[in-house]
Amino acid sequence: MAELHVTSASNPRIRAVLALRRRRVREAEGRTIVDGYDELGLALDAGVVPDTVLHCPELMLDPQRQGALVEQARAVGATTVRLSRAAFEKAAYREGPDGFLAVVPVAGAALDDLDLPPDPLVLVCEALEKPGNLGAVLRTADAAGVAAVVAADPLTDWGNPNVVRASKGTVFSVPVAAATTREVLEWLRRNGIRLVATTPDTETAHTAVDYRGAVAIAVGTEKEGLTDVALRAADARVRIPMAGRVNSLNAATAAAVVVYEAVRQRTG
Repeated sequence: MAELHVTSASNPRIRAVLALRRRRVREAEGRTIVDGYDELGLALDAGVVPDTVLHCPELMLDPQRQGALVEQARAVGATTVRLSRAAFEKAAYREGPDGFLAVVPVAGAALDDLDLPPDPLVLVCEALEKPGNLGAVLRTADAAGVAAVVAADPLTDWGNPNVVRASKGTVFSVPVAAATTREVLEWLRRNGIRLVATTPDTETAHTAVDYRGAVAIAVGTEKEGLTDVALRAADARVRIPMAGRVNSLNAATAAAVVVYEAVRQRTG
């Protein structure tokens, strides 16, 4: 089939992509936007099959080399559409687009469908609001080899384009799920996974507990921290020593500090 070439920013395909900026549309269709060459490449390498890949050679830094990604997407069954610069810039989610935009299935599985290894290290993020924080958490999880990231009582969705962008596409390489806090706690108990909760209201340093075996590390919001429900369910509560005037770190930074202490212990 010949590739479509779209020059009008009012084309129905462009309007369909723009509609995915709204959460209710993403949830109704089970689809989201991947904006960027690196992000799309990682998604494809993780086995994601895009519905559509929109591309604009005029915006690519290296059209000859990067164009191979379009062929890779087409080879797995994606429809590819070449856009004019004006049409692409209308559809693109971020400023300074690099010529790649795709419509893909939203990442995520049901809790009981997560395929965990023996003695998994899991990261639980309760009520994180900022997509950038969730994205940064995912990059840490990918780098550290975390088995899964679970959003408890999520205020944003895994399909949020800002989560996809901030994660650099790792939302597709790290198993993710979302559920209520109570459902997450029950799931952890059923699977014999100990819960380590981060909180400033404890004297136990994050380096003073054992993270070997099946463990979940939980982080909450910067303002409120973890809920009482999560704290009461924890097998251990830990704090990151703070020498400055503030009493908490950015949620993604806190997650990274504790996760890498767990990795140090588990690989040492």
